[in-house]
Amino acid sequence: MSDHGTTHSDTLSAGAGAHGADSHADHAPHGGSIRTYIAVFIALCVLTSGSFMTYTELWRTHFSSHVGWAFMMAISCSKAMLVILFFMHLKYEANWKYVLTIPAGFMSVFLALMLVPDIGMRFWHYSHERLEFCALPQNTSHAAPGHAAPPAPTTAAPATNPAPEAPSEHEGK
Repeated sequence: MSDHGTTHSDTLSAGAGAHGADSHADHAPHGGSIRTYIAVFIALCVLTSGSFMTYTELWRTHFSSHVGWAFMMAISCSKAMLVILFFMHLKYEANWKYVLTIPAGFMSVFLALMLVPDIGMRFWHYSHERLEFCALPQNTSHAAPGHAAPPAPTTAAPATNPAPEAPSEHEGK
């Protein structure tokens, strides 16, 4: 077939060796070893025990609840980072992962910041009837500047024949 003394099957087997199973040894590893996964598992167990530590009496006597909350959030973020990096194999991906995650991070922070005023001011424009039946904290002195504090809900049962309310002095003008 060829005047070099090789057959077509020799050429195919040589090509398979060049591009077959041996060619994967030249690539970078795509995952961690079993030792890495065991180390991550142990780290997750230690972090979980740290989060349970915030429920002990020792923690409550030495730290405030805000410190416990911040500690739990830090542990949760650390655990999520370990799972994402190692078990989802993002540690071994190319740098394109930042093109996807950084804009998504900015959008999530933006969304949270845009919802803060909406959530914080939701009681300012309640009708009297809605305020009467909603759950409010006892201290309602945190009204916005220029706004009166919303009236505290009454616990008395409504009258069977309520008297009409007198018009306020602003309605007549």
